[in-house]
Formats: sequence, C-alpha cells, structure tokens
Amino acid sequence: MTKKSSLPPILLQQSRRRVIWSGWKLVIILSMGLCVFALFRLHLSPPPETLLSRRRSSFSREVVFSGPPKVAYLFLVRRGLPLDFLWGSFFENADTGNFSIYVHSEPGFQFDESTTRSHFFYDRQLKNSIQVIWGESSMIEAERLLLDAALEDPANQRFVLLSDSCVPLYNFSYIYSYLMASPRSFVDSFLDVKEGRYHPKMSPVIPKDKWRKGSQWVALIRSHAEVIVDDVVILPVFKRLCKRRPPLDASKGKLNIKLQKQHNCIPDEHYVQTLLSMSGLEGELERRTVTYTVWNQSATKMENKGWHPMTFSYANASPRKIKEIKGINHIYYETEYRTEWCQTNSTFVPCFLFARKFSRGAAMRLLSEGIAGPFDASSILARSVPD
Repeated sequence: MTKKSSLPPILLQQSRRRVIWSGWKLVIILSMGLCVFALFRLHLSPPPETLLSRRRSSFSREVVFSGPPKVAYLFLVRRGLPLDFLWGSFFENADTGNFSIYVHSEPGFQFDESTTRSHFFYDRQLKNSIQVIWGESSMIEAERLLLDAALEDPANQRFVLLSDSCVPLYNFSYIYSYLMASPRSFVDSFLDVKEGRYHPKMSPVIPKDKWRKGSQWVALIRSHAEVIVDDVVILPVFKRLCKRRPPLDASKGKLNIKLQKQHNCIPDEHYVQTLLSMSGLEGELERRTVTYTVWNQSATKMENKGWHPMTFSYANASPRKIKEIKGINHIYYETEYRTEWCQTNSTFVPCFLFARKFSRGAAMRLLSEGIAGPFDASSILARSVPD
C-alpha cells in the first residue's frame, strides 16, 4: 500500500509552491551572479592591443653582441633555390660577418653539394620546417619559423623575407647600407576596403579599423620581428577565420556556386600588417615593401579574374627594364589616397632593393650583364638617423 501524506491538500499544495519558488530564486540568484562575474572579467580584461603590448615586453630578447650588425636573409622556398647561382655571386662580394642565411624548404629537404650550386646555402635549411600551402595559414607559420630561428643570433638586426624567385637589384654593400641606415621596418601596409576579406567574427579581437593588407615580402627591424614571433593573440584568429576560397573546378559543376560564396581571405597578405597595426607600431614603419612585383590580370576557364605576378624571362629582364624598376621613387595607395615617397634615413632613395618573379634565364641575364652592380652608399649613411 502507498502511504498517503498526512498534510491537508491545501498545505501540501502550498509546500510544493514554496519548494518551486525557492528553486527559481536560486536559479535567478546564480544567473545574476554569473552576469556580475562576466561583467567584472570584461572590465578587467585588457583590449587585444594591451595583451600584445604586455606579451611583447615580457618576451623581449636581450640583445648582446659584438661586431657588426647583420642582415638576416630569410628564404621561403618550395624545395630548392633555383636562383642560387645569382645569390651566391651576391654574397661572394660581402663580408661574411654582415649577413646570415636561413631557408625554409619542404620538410626533409637538405641543402648540400648535390642540391645547390652555392656553398652559402649548405645546411642553412630549418630543421623544423612545415609543409606550406599557398593561401593557407601555414605560409605565415613558416615565416614565423624563419624569424624565430634568425632571432637566436643577437647580431641579426634586420630581417628580409624573400621568395625563391627574388633577385637583388643592387650589390650587397648598397642593400646593407640602405637597410641599416633606417630605424624602421619596411612593411607594405594599407587599408583594405574593397575585397571584403575581413571576417566580422574577427571582432572584437581584431577591430575592422585595424585590418590591413599588403605584400608579404617585408624587411623588419629586430623588435618588430619579435612581435611577430611572440604573437599568440592574432594568429589563432587568422587560422580560424582567414582562409582562401577554393579555386573554380570544372569537375565540381554546380557545387562551384556554393564554394565561391565562401569567405575569401589570403593570410600572408594581411597577417604582419594587421598585427603591427594592432600593436600600435605603424608609426615605426616605412609603409611600403622593398621588393618589386609587377601584377598581371588574367582570366581562364578555370578561374575568375584575379591578380597574378608576372614572371620575368630572359627577354624582358633587359637593362632598360631593370633601370626602370630601380628608378621608381614613389608608390601610390589608392584606398588611402596616399603617395609614399621612398626614403631611408630621411634621404630620398629608390623604392626597391629586390624584385620578383624572375626565371633562371632572367637571373642569368642580370648576372652576365652586371645589372645588379655597385652603387655608392655613402650618401645614405651621411645623414644621422632621425628621431
């Protein structure tokens, strides 16, 4: 038999109501407490810019070295270095105490007598390299690995990122003087207002007004290289939200329509620029690249219209063309209505030290005709470094 409650029905109903009400009060009190706690944490949490600044100051490396400062040449390559013969000649005329070389190639690739024609690249590959895919965050991770390795040498004071198709436009002495004379990094950086690559979900970590675009081929001072290597705030956002839209594939038919509606973002054209903008460092930059690229617009059955760099062949790498590139002294940024007159150490100079994309034939022509010849760098070093 089931034992019935001895309480009258009215009292029993009132007792149940009190229990239910007590439960609701507990839920309301806990909810209010959680809201207060969340608001308290939000109030105490610094904005992303502050987080970046704190991490930068706490991870700053002690720089103690004797001898001349070095330029670290950071080569980001697919496998081998097809223009090693030109770079070998470039480094041959330099003091070995003025530069260092680091190469990120595919995992397992070795630079030795069997894979390169220049001894300057022997064993210069990173041991911790990763597989890089164009248009994915692995590209910026590889750049960070190069910078991290180069920062281990305290004498490295300038860091130049180069591709496997880059060539120098001047001799070593001029490029060294040009870079060392400036207390600023050379980072192509401008407002990106047209392509819609900024993902709204990046906010509030990356505010839209801090979003930047530019060439990935940068030349950095040491403190800015440290900022990039030490970043743990911006990179995760890029990994999650900045991804390349897949190219058109005829075999996928109507599925292409769906694929082309995906958000499109090329990480290596935005990461360094946005990170330095977020870190409040744009005032320490020459907001331009020192690596020349000429862009062609092409369209095929497999692609929408897009911009692609033109490859220089033997025929169009003439002395006249190289002279034309070396004569460029300003860059116009349409989205900011800004003309960047190229300077270093308060002296007006040619904008570009390097150029891409050069074939082997084009590089051979540069070498045989002595186009990347000597240049008097004394005019740059004559002035004092600006405040």
